[in-house]
Amino acid sequence: MRSIQEAVFGLFKVSSFRESKSDDRRFYIFTATKTLHLRTESKKDRVIWIQALASSRSLFPLRILNDNLPFVPNDLSVSTQKLEKRLLEEGISDAVVKDCEQIILSEFSEMQGQLKVLLEQRSCLIDTLREFEAANIEIEANGIHNGEYQLMKHDFSTECSGKYSECATTESSDDVEKQDLDDGSDVDESFFYDTNESFTEFTLGYGSVKGAFDSSDTLKVRDSRQDNAEKMHDEQIENFVHSNVQRRKKLPDPVEKEKRVSLWSMIKDNVGKDLARVCLPVYFNEPISSLQKCCEDMEYSHLLDQAYEHGIQGNNLLRVLKVASFAVSGYASSEGRHCKPFNPLLGETYEADFPEKGIRFFSEKVSHHPTVIACHCVGRGWKFWGESNLRSKFWGRSIQLDPVGVLNLEFDDGERFQWSKVTTNIYNLILGKVYCDHHGTMHIRGNREYSCTLKFKEPSILDRNPHQVHGFIEDGNGRKVATLFGKWDEGMYYVEGESNGNPNRSSSSDVSMLWKSEKPPPNLTRYNLTSFAITLNELTADLKERLPPTDSRLRPDQRHLENGEYEKANAEKQRLERRQRISRKLQDNGWKPRWFHREGEDTDEAYKYMGGYWEARKERKWDGCLDVFGELNENLVGDSGS
Repeated sequence: MRSIQEAVFGLFKVSSFRESKSDDRRFYIFTATKTLHLRTESKKDRVIWIQALASSRSLFPLRILNDNLPFVPNDLSVSTQKLEKRLLEEGISDAVVKDCEQIILSEFSEMQGQLKVLLEQRSCLIDTLREFEAANIEIEANGIHNGEYQLMKHDFSTECSGKYSECATTESSDDVEKQDLDDGSDVDESFFYDTNESFTEFTLGYGSVKGAFDSSDTLKVRDSRQDNAEKMHDEQIENFVHSNVQRRKKLPDPVEKEKRVSLWSMIKDNVGKDLARVCLPVYFNEPISSLQKCCEDMEYSHLLDQAYEHGIQGNNLLRVLKVASFAVSGYASSEGRHCKPFNPLLGETYEADFPEKGIRFFSEKVSHHPTVIACHCVGRGWKFWGESNLRSKFWGRSIQLDPVGVLNLEFDDGERFQWSKVTTNIYNLILGKVYCDHHGTMHIRGNREYSCTLKFKEPSILDRNPHQVHGFIEDGNGRKVATLFGKWDEGMYYVEGESNGNPNRSSSSDVSMLWKSEKPPPNLTRYNLTSFAITLNELTADLKERLPPTDSRLRPDQRHLENGEYEKANAEKQRLERRQRISRKLQDNGWKPRWFHREGEDTDEAYKYMGGYWEARKERKWDGCLDVFGELNENLVGDSGS
């Protein structure tokens, strides 16, 4: 009974709870590490639950656990008088009795030494637990004492109008409520624990793989070389000269109140048309361009740093596993992103210099019809390049995006990998909750020992466990040497060898984590940009002086949208769309990209980076760069090919 009381004490000591404002059957329990989403069978049941939680919570005020440990004397002694008396009664000689006493005392002395070691270990563990406990209590206590949170009085009511609001230790109540409101009536798509189930029982499947693997007691990475490479990467980050670069944490506050646009009127006029040719108001855009969207694939570039180190250490299997997880990680930022990036103008460019990540990324729009974007990135021991051409169709209720192009990765030791992206669909444009998903097969081809195949599962109507990714690693003989599984918006895991059954249900000691997505930033806007994406369009005074006139950060309609100047953004977007239609003649008259080229005349050849951009940036010489965002003289277009 005492152990149960201590467990309950620990739970309510670092947790809080709150009712949902949009559903009278939902409520939440917040702990220091996660949020439990609960749903009762009726409104009355929720009242009973909240009353019970509040009553139990009041029994355990915020205080430090008792510091007193049970006293254990340093020196223990044992008496052998009873044994001696019993042996003498049996007629045992004194010499034998003395030998028995010495044996017992010797064994006891050894056990006493072992007990002392165990006592010291126990003391160290308790000290460590107290540190964690003190940190949790300090966070919660500070929130209460600073007035950031308020524990409502026990004013119980069957109306349940949010009267039991309390603080969340790791997630704000507002954030949960936003998620609650976003769900709307589509509650069946969310995952909840039934209140008559045990909170601690998890089925090790895709639906709970994240919760199961978040525990350090459950997930054990068995390969020490993987740990060493990751530690080496962390040390490189810490010692890098630009490790303290400050990036912005949020978008600017909007100047104007945004006006909604009739989606239905837009849809009925553009069914069956190429989305790239449809001029949409800025309401449907997010404040980044497709050039910057390409750079979002570099958010988890440290996976390639780790892959390079693993290969140098001779672990080529772990290298291809990290490459595969990097290929999946590029989709994580698409979760909750329903807006369209700006279509770049012909000749528009974008640079991203992240010394703290050790990467330099550059992209350019090299063709208008078809729309082709070429990119090039250099990292620690690797380089990445490729081109993207999205074939899009507007089907009324959904948008289908089929990527065309090959992505290339080459390490400094000569090993190369190539792959293409899978199909993306955006659903429920008319009714229901808008969401996107990715499906198809991705083949990652290597030029040496290993290759990888990843299957992005296509969602179904009744799918309760979306975003699944399965895959395997093959050696040169076609033998499957590792199995991958996970979700493109959460993380990827692997087990060695071919998994005959469901890899999710493999023993936790056999499962290793490859990659885990970052948590979304606080105070999300309707764009749902990640912390990394928020930094991509940042423009400081110093950076503005170094950029070419073609950089996406200088695009006026995109900048106005970011600042919340919607009228100006729409006006500039219409002007630039007219300019774009005129500039198409530039391409017809023989216009060539400034920084990329094709090696041959064949249009199937991929664009490759010619070099020279970062050198020109250093000298601030932008010869040959057009003013793509200014006014275009139509009379000069016909002479551009000469």
